[in-house]
Amino acid sequence: MQHRIIVLGAGYTGAIAAGRLAKRLHRDDVAITLVNAEPDFVERVRLHQLAAGQDLKPRPFDEIFAGTGVELKLGKVAGVDVDRRTVSVVDAHGAGTRELEYDTLVYALGSGWNPQGVPGTAEHAHDISGRAGALRLRERLAGLDAGQPVVVVGGGLTGLEAVTEIAESRPDLDVALVARGGFGDWLSDKGRAHLRKVFGGLGITVHEHAAVTAVEADRVVTDGASVPAAVTVWATGFAVHPIAEATSLEVSDTGQIVVDSTMRSVSHPEVYAVGDAALAMGPGDKPLRMSCASGVPTAWQAAEAIAARLTGVEPPKIPLRYFQQCISLGRKEGLIQFVTADDQTLPKALTGRLAALYKELICKGAAWGVAHPTVGSMPVRRRRTVPQPTRTVRDDAARQTERTAEAAA
Repeated sequence: MQHRIIVLGAGYTGAIAAGRLAKRLHRDDVAITLVNAEPDFVERVRLHQLAAGQDLKPRPFDEIFAGTGVELKLGKVAGVDVDRRTVSVVDAHGAGTRELEYDTLVYALGSGWNPQGVPGTAEHAHDISGRAGALRLRERLAGLDAGQPVVVVGGGLTGLEAVTEIAESRPDLDVALVARGGFGDWLSDKGRAHLRKVFGGLGITVHEHAAVTAVEADRVVTDGASVPAAVTVWATGFAVHPIAEATSLEVSDTGQIVVDSTMRSVSHPEVYAVGDAALAMGPGDKPLRMSCASGVPTAWQAAEAIAARLTGVEPPKIPLRYFQQCISLGRKEGLIQFVTADDQTLPKALTGRLAALYKELICKGAAWGVAHPTVGSMPVRRRRTVPQPTRTVRDDAARQTERTAEAAA
């Protein structure tokens, strides 16, 4: 009987995990199913470009996974029962809800935008955490007349990339950034100076140390001012998909699945979590931040650990660490801020056109890794699985009862 592996979500981490599993395991021994709501891969790190009017290269999953043995099921995940080991999927073609059974689950549903409870955000602000939101923003920006104000809220990487992309593509608009903290205050002196230079050249107004208290149809209200906004873009961070929190999985206060060093759930060993969905620890025993830079290595780690355990070998340990923060500042400028393994800023930074090219190579490399799931520098060696211990739903129920009793004690 084939071992059933289901991967939920086909962003960077889910698609890479599915492809790596297909590369490592013999297809006679495993059935790998990838569940995703869309038929194409979305380059999330380029959605600010899509919103600004640029077109992205289509990457259909049926082409990406052709011949790999990975089965794609289009649909929206409605629920996960980790004690029964089932997933409920609403079929994308209107065929109703299906229940899929798994032996191993890779949870890669990722994250979406986070309105953070600020009044008016959900009603009046745009997000670029997904393709649908980026396309809505694209349409809205295209309809703006010259001189109208656009405000991007959020001084992190997403906000910096979005505001510079919009300002570069629409120099006729009045573009502003609102940041809760200091402008680029986590960067090195060189990085911060370059950021101010680029923003000055693009004519972007910066409102720093300004906490947004409300978003209205024509303005952003902060704790000290009111900033006019025909369009508001909300880029203050992400929130994980809520499904995991609704299960009996052990999750953090952020809703992320608590995992060990191999990305395996600490409460349900047949479940692995990767990317933004996982509370994974990096150097210094610090949680990894939500990012493509940390998410992709967690996908590598999970896939290698699953393949190793199914084939009876010791799971490898893939380093989960940081090297740099890559920031595009439009198509002509960039900033590569080098950091320590635990994401602390170093004095060294790469700026200008060379940094823009560097960031572009990083983006292309990540997309190439998704688009070529079974290609690598070494010949493909698909290993055969070994017999696995038999576990039943009754075993899971008993284990859950034990955990409940321990918590009550």
